[in-house]
Amino acid sequence: MKAYIYPNLDKNNCAEYTHEACTILSRSSVELLMDSAYQSIFGSLDLLDYKTHEECIADCDVVIVIGGDGTILKCAEAAARKKKPILGINCGRLGFMASLEHEDLELLSGLKNRKYTVSPRMMLSVKTSDGITYNALNDIVVSKADDCKIADFKVSKGGTTISYLRADGVIFSTATGSTAYSMSAGGPIIEPETRCIEFTQMCAHSLFARSMILLPDSEINVLLHCAEGSHAIVNVDGNNIARITDKAEITITSSDLTLDILDLKGDSFFGSVNEKLMQPLKGSTGEILK
Repeated sequence: MKAYIYPNLDKNNCAEYTHEACTILSRSSVELLMDSAYQSIFGSLDLLDYKTHEECIADCDVVIVIGGDGTILKCAEAAARKKKPILGINCGRLGFMASLEHEDLELLSGLKNRKYTVSPRMMLSVKTSDGITYNALNDIVVSKADDCKIADFKVSKGGTTISYLRADGVIFSTATGSTAYSMSAGGPIIEPETRCIEFTQMCAHSLFARSMILLPDSEINVLLHCAEGSHAIVNVDGNNIARITDKAEITITSSDLTLDILDLKGDSFFGSVNEKLMQPLKGSTGEILK
């Protein structure tokens, strides 16, 4: 088995976790790949074979991401395109997609013997008005820009209007993304293997704004209305990919891509809900400000 080690050194303790993870995996005779960009940092580890990011994705059997959910999002599309599963090790704060915490690293010894479950995750696709298509694991957000005081959004499914609203924006998320921005905007938590598209309104000017759960084969069109000279932003998995103007339209569907997330513990999602949403976060604001 070959594992591509993908660390995010901006995260606290990531270098330490990476060393420990590599040592444990090497004891289990797992071959380790890493992007050559990190060779100057981890060169003392003679366990690693350095290649380009693209070569590592192509050659590996599994991508081991050491960071947080944002780090998983960074390599999700590339892994999905090559049909390579991802195993996450959390050294961020929430870490819903990462199945392992630091205290769980010894479980990596069971990776080669396939002591894990596979969680297939649906992805979304968005086509902007210029015809470019992007894929998302978590969510697609259309929100008014700083130069836009008021924005109206017409949301249609299959040619039928399902919502016409004045709001700060609209969120379309997968079940995986239901615990991200959508949840913060009042959307429900959805078990991550569920195939659906969640539609959540952001600060809608309405007493009756509620999330909707749409079928996975839905084709959703969003038409923007805003003042001349103002804009809205299209955001895919936290990345701003387009600025759109009045009467611009985008189309959202399920993606042809699916990403497999590996779970070595067996209770990662509901354990995260209970432990991380019902209790103060690691590195809470109070601790950060001390």
